[in-house]
Amino acid sequence: MALPIGGKVLLDTNVLIDFLRVGRHAEWVLGGHGNVVRFISAIVLLELRLGADTPKRKKAVDRLQQAFLTSRTLGLPPAILDRAGQLFRTLYGNASGLSDRLGPMNDILIALTAREIGATVVTSNVLDFRRIAAKTSGLKVVEP
Repeated sequence: MALPIGGKVLLDTNVLIDFLRVGRHAEWVLGGHGNVVRFISAIVLLELRLGADTPKRKKAVDRLQQAFLTSRTLGLPPAILDRAGQLFRTLYGNASGLSDRLGPMNDILIALTAREIGATVVTSNVLDFRRIAAKTSGLKVVEP
C-alpha cells in the first residue's frame, strides 16, 4: 500500500519510540508528511508511560502528549472493547500459546480505534497489524 498523502493516520507506539530514541519518523510525528491529520490512541500513551522509567523519558512522553490536541488522542468506547475481545479470541483462541497477552491486545485496540475513525495505522509492526487487518474490514496499515 502506498503511503497516504492525505487523510487520517493513527501512529503506533513503535513509531513514537523510534522518534524519541533516534529522531526517526519526524515527518509522521511532527507533521509535514503531506496533508495528514495525525492521531494517537490512549493505548499508545499507556504503552509510552509504561516505558517512561526515568525523569528524562517522562518529560519526553509529556512533550509528545502535548503535541497532540486532546481531540486527537482517542479513547476506547465500549463497542471497541467488546469487538477487541471477540477479535482476540478469533486470532489467538484461548491464548495458551502466548507468553504475553498485553501486546497483542494493545495492537488490536489500536487497530480497531484507527478503523473506527477511518485512519490508517502507521507502524513498524506491519506483520501483526496486517494479521489483524485480515480479520477487520476497512483497516489500512502502512510502514512509516
